[in-house]
Amino acid sequence: MWIETIGLDKATGRLKALYERIKGPDGQIDNILQAHSLRPHTLEGHMALYKGVLHHPGNRLPKWQLEMLGVYVSLLNGCAYCVAHHYAGLRRLLGDDARATEIRDALQADAPERALGGALLAMARYARALSCEPAKIDESPVAAMRREGLDDGQILEVNQVVAYFAYANRTVLGLGIEAGGEELGLSPGDAEDAENWRHR
Repeated sequence: MWIETIGLDKATGRLKALYERIKGPDGQIDNILQAHSLRPHTLEGHMALYKGVLHHPGNRLPKWQLEMLGVYVSLLNGCAYCVAHHYAGLRRLLGDDARATEIRDALQADAPERALGGALLAMARYARALSCEPAKIDESPVAAMRREGLDDGQILEVNQVVAYFAYANRTVLGLGIEAGGEELGLSPGDAEDAENWRHR
C-alpha cells in the first residue's frame, strides 16, 4: 500500500471500535478497509455503503448475483484485488464450483453471453455499459432488465452494486492495495446486521 495505515494492534479510540466490529474471526482487517485507518469516518462511510449495497436484508436479488456483478465490474476496471475477493464470495454463495468457474471465465473474456442468459445477461450488459461508457448510457439497458422481469427496485440494486464497485476499485487501484495473504471471500463483520450499521 502506498500510504501509511494503522493495524488492529495499534488502533485506538474510534478506529479500534470500528475494527472490532468488522474484523474477521481470526482478527483480519481487509486491506481495503485498513486503507481508511487515518480517517476512520471514511471507513464508517465505506462500510455503511458496502453493507447497504451487498448485504442488506431489504435487497431482493440473490447475493451471489450481486457478487457476480462486482466481479464483472472489477474485471472491467482491472482491479485484481476486488476480483479475487468477490469471486471467492461468489463461489461460496453459489455452492457450485463448476458454474462459478464458467461464469468467471465468461466475464474475464468480456463475453457474459457465454455463461449467462435472461435477466443475468441483461444485468451484466447494464454493468458493462455503466462501467465503460457512463456518459453514453441511455435507458435501453434498463428497459432490457425490465423486459427480463426485474422490477425497478431490483434495477436500483444492480445500479448501486455497479456504482459501489467503481468506488471500491478506485480506492484499491489508487492506493496500491494488494491482498497480502488475506483470507478471501469473507464479508467484513458478517455477524452484524447491515440495517443496524449506522445506528451504533
